[in-house]
Amino acid sequence: MIERYTLPRMGALWTLEEKYARWLEVEILACEAWAELGVIPREAVPVIRQRARFDVHRIAEIEDRVQHDVIAFTTNVAEYIGPEGKYIHYGLTSSDVVDTAQSALMVQAADIISEDLEKLGEALRRQALAYKHTVMMGRTHGVHAEPTTLGLKLALWYAEVQRDLERVRRARANIAYGKLSGAVGTFAHLDPFVEEYVCGKLGLQPAPISTQILQRDRHAEYLTTLAVVASSLDKFATEIRSLQRTELREVEEPFQEGQKGSSAMPHKRNPRLCEQVSGLSRVVRSNAQAALENVALWHERDISHSSVERVIVPDSTILVDYLLVTFTRIIEGMHVYPENMLRNLEQTGGLIYSQRVMLALVQKGMPRQDAYALTQAAAMRGWSGEVSFRELIAADPAVRERLSDAELEACFDYRPHLKHVDTIFSRVGLGPEPGVARAEQPE
Repeated sequence: MIERYTLPRMGALWTLEEKYARWLEVEILACEAWAELGVIPREAVPVIRQRARFDVHRIAEIEDRVQHDVIAFTTNVAEYIGPEGKYIHYGLTSSDVVDTAQSALMVQAADIISEDLEKLGEALRRQALAYKHTVMMGRTHGVHAEPTTLGLKLALWYAEVQRDLERVRRARANIAYGKLSGAVGTFAHLDPFVEEYVCGKLGLQPAPISTQILQRDRHAEYLTTLAVVASSLDKFATEIRSLQRTELREVEEPFQEGQKGSSAMPHKRNPRLCEQVSGLSRVVRSNAQAALENVALWHERDISHSSVERVIVPDSTILVDYLLVTFTRIIEGMHVYPENMLRNLEQTGGLIYSQRVMLALVQKGMPRQDAYALTQAAAMRGWSGEVSFRELIAADPAVRERLSDAELEACFDYRPHLKHVDTIFSRVGLGPEPGVARAEQPE
């Protein structure tokens, strides 16, 4: 499943071949910069660019002996180039190449994730508008509260996805830095021009200051941002899972023809995709914790972060890409059951309108404390189900002397709860501007 949806783009960024290709580009660009400065012969550059290549298996063979991946890489590249190979890695330290190349890859990954978020946002926008006035039960603490609409729920998710998109863009900007400043960041064997040249060609900014490495607060922000995105998806998926429960069955993730829910029970339609989203989101969050642990390094530079990032950066970007693509499919194909929503709305015999009853009594002159006590007493009796809250309220003399039949009937109408739906949609960029006539409310 993961390979099907991510390897063509995201997964391809994190292959050994792609990593070494980025390393090679950094090395060649550094040679170009040195040639601009007159440190290496200009005529060496086209030879280097033409001949430079690598072999993944040969690098692994050399690394097995030297126990250093960058030395193995540069040794292999020099084997292909010939005499001009002596200029490869001139004045550089390993992290000049590794960190700069990794930043370029992380920028590209962020662009893919941003595109995924835009597609999810568009799917949510369409569905929010489609179900803008589809009334359903609003719940707090898992308990019936007051009416809302499915469109408002989806609009809430849409707004959160827009915030996630902004977070990813900020994280992209913060990771779009490279460094070619040498062994401890002092440019002792480099000219700052080399860093500026290479970073400029790769679409990166030179780090204003660095040690041997880019400081890992940048990477921590990036990984924690991915964790926030995953947590948003977990939140959305958890809600669909809850709404798909047999007792509610208001919303259901797609279930295609021929799909099976259980090896034992033929009737099952399980929220498999939503559960997968929730489960894999935990992995992304745990990776963010590892990224935070990478910030503190001995004297601002050791390699304890390196082994961790070889796992968490590819895994988190691939997972978030996959989760976004998967959840977009869920939103686009979800099943909605408005008739079940209306049934659940009436399940408690009018209890959900207790606040409207209380406020109507207050408007008729009853002190709020008294109105609350009267309404709550009827509501607590109504929870038993023996007599509905609506009947109990209608039979109360204190209510009857203040509210007419029409006024009491109006208290048990869900439509007033939806009167500001258009305003809320407009606030999140999904509806007409203030002052535009509202759409008809559903009957």
